[in-house]
Amino acid sequence: MIRTHRRARAAPALVLIPALFAAACGSSDSSTTADGPETAESLTIAVAKDSGPGNIFAGQTDQMTELIYDKLLSPSPYVADPQPWLATDVRQVDATTWDVDLRDDVTWHDGEAFTADDVVFSFHFMHAAPTGRFTHHVNDTPSISTVEATSPTSVRFVCDYACPELGTVTLADLPVLPEHFWSAIDPAKAKEVTDYPIGTGPYKLVDYSPTTGYRFEANADYFAGAPTVDALVMPVISDSSAAFTALRSGQVDAVDRALTPELVDQFTASSDIGTLTVAPLQYPELKLNFTREPFAQADFRAALNLAVDRDQMLDIVGLGQGRPGTQGYVHPDAPFADPDASTPYEPGQATALLDSLGWKDTDGDGTRENPAGEDASFTLIVNGGDAPMVRAAELIAEDFAEVGIDVAVSPLDAGSLSDASANKNFDLYVTTNSPHAVADSTQFIMSHRSGNLWKHPDLAYPEFDALYEKWRATQTNESRIAAMQEMQELFNRQPTAIALYYPDETWAFRSDRFTGWVETPGYGIVHKWSFLPSDVVDAANAEAPQD
Repeated sequence: MIRTHRRARAAPALVLIPALFAAACGSSDSSTTADGPETAESLTIAVAKDSGPGNIFAGQTDQMTELIYDKLLSPSPYVADPQPWLATDVRQVDATTWDVDLRDDVTWHDGEAFTADDVVFSFHFMHAAPTGRFTHHVNDTPSISTVEATSPTSVRFVCDYACPELGTVTLADLPVLPEHFWSAIDPAKAKEVTDYPIGTGPYKLVDYSPTTGYRFEANADYFAGAPTVDALVMPVISDSSAAFTALRSGQVDAVDRALTPELVDQFTASSDIGTLTVAPLQYPELKLNFTREPFAQADFRAALNLAVDRDQMLDIVGLGQGRPGTQGYVHPDAPFADPDASTPYEPGQATALLDSLGWKDTDGDGTRENPAGEDASFTLIVNGGDAPMVRAAELIAEDFAEVGIDVAVSPLDAGSLSDASANKNFDLYVTTNSPHAVADSTQFIMSHRSGNLWKHPDLAYPEFDALYEKWRATQTNESRIAAMQEMQELFNRQPTAIALYYPDETWAFRSDRFTGWVETPGYGIVHKWSFLPSDVVDAANAEAPQD
C-alpha cells in the first residue's frame, strides 16, 4: 500500500475544473488569507478558450479531464508519492509486472458499475488511438505489452522492459474510460466524438456551447464524497483583461488563469478579492530548431544557452516573481529533477565557443558572420498577443546581440504561430511549456524520441542514445531517476529548449463567494481537488505543502 501523508489545511479543498477555474490557493507567504464560504451552490469561472465538449482525445485540458474522469492513482505524476484512487492497492511484482486492486463501490455517471474490464479496455484503447497526450504512456515510455483482468476488481500490467515508474507516473496520469461507451468508437476516430463524456469523476458536463461555454453539475454519488460546489458555470472569456475585469466587478467568481505580474499588487490590495500564490510546474522557454543549421550543432546551442541572462529575464518579464531558470529544462520542483543542475550566464564563455566554431565579426560591425564569412541573421517567433512573451523575446535578442548573434523578433498571430511550430518552420521560438512536458519523467524521455526535444533521421545523438540504453536497463525508481539526471545534465549543456525563468503564479478569486481553493502541483488551484472535502484531499496527498 502506498503510504499517505496528511497536512494541516486552512480551508477545505474544492477544485473547479483545473484549467477552467481560475482562483488561487497556494503555498506562499505572499498569499492573502481569506475568510469566506467553503461550499457554494454555484460558481462562475471564466475560461480562456472553447475546448470542445469534453473529448480527451481532442485537446481537452488536463484540469477539465479530471473533473470528469478519475485515474488509478492520484493526484498526478508531479508528486513523489501518489496515492491509490480508483485503485485500492498497487504492487510491483517484478521489474516488468504490476498488480492493481480496484475499488468495488464506483459507478459511471450513467449508473453503470466500474470494473476491471474498464481499466483493461482503457489501456488497449489508448494503445490503438492516434498519437496524443496519453498514448506514449502505453506505447513507448513505458511500453505495456499486456493488460489483463485477474478478477472483477484486479488487473495485471506487464511491460516489454522494466517499468519501475508505472505506479508513480503512468497509473497516476492516464484517465480510465467507460468500456460500454468507447467500445463502440473506432479508435482512429476518437477525436471526432462530440457526445458529452461519461466518467466516474466528481462532475458531469450537462451543457456546452462554443459561444456560452460550459456547465458542470456535481456527481452526488461520487465515491470519494459529494463535491462542495454544486454547479460550475464556465463562460469563455479569452481576453485576460476582460476576464480579470469581470472578476473585479463580481461578474465571475474566478478565472482559469493566474494574474499577470503587473496585476498582483492591485488584486492583493482588494478587500473583496482573495489571492493565493503557487509555484507552477511550467515556465517560458526558448526553443531552438535543431533540425536547422547551425542549431543542429551542440556547441552552437551551448553558446546561446550561456548567453541568456535569466536573472534579468525574471526581473523584467516576471517582475521578480519566481526564480531564474538556472537549473535548466526539467522544472526544479519535479520529482526527478537534479538538484545540482546548473545553466549559468557566462557571455564570455559563449563568445569563446562562437569564436572556436568560426563565427567571427570580420567586418567590425558588431555582428558575427558564419564560418563561410556570410552575414547571418535569425528569426525568433513569438505570440504577438502575449506582451510578456514579446518582451522576453526582445530580451533574448538583446542577449544574443551582446555575443554578436543577430536575431530579429517576429510577432505572429496564434494561428500562424501554431502552424510554424507544428511544421518546425522557425529558427527560434519563445513559448510556454506545460507540467506534462517538464515534470513528468516519462515525458522527458519521450520528448527526445518524438521530435520535441530531439529525434531527426539525419542527426545523430550518440551521447543521448547511450544514456537512453542505460536508463532502459535500470530496474528501480532510484536508478532510473539517476539515469535521467545524467540525461538532464547532458541536455542542459547543449539544450534544444532553454528555460527562461520559473514563475510564481498568483491566482485571484471572489472571497465572498468561495475560499476552499487548494494548490496541487502542476494544476494551480482550478481542479477537482479544490471541490472535494478536505479529508479526501489530505488522504490523496493532493495539496501542495504550505510554506
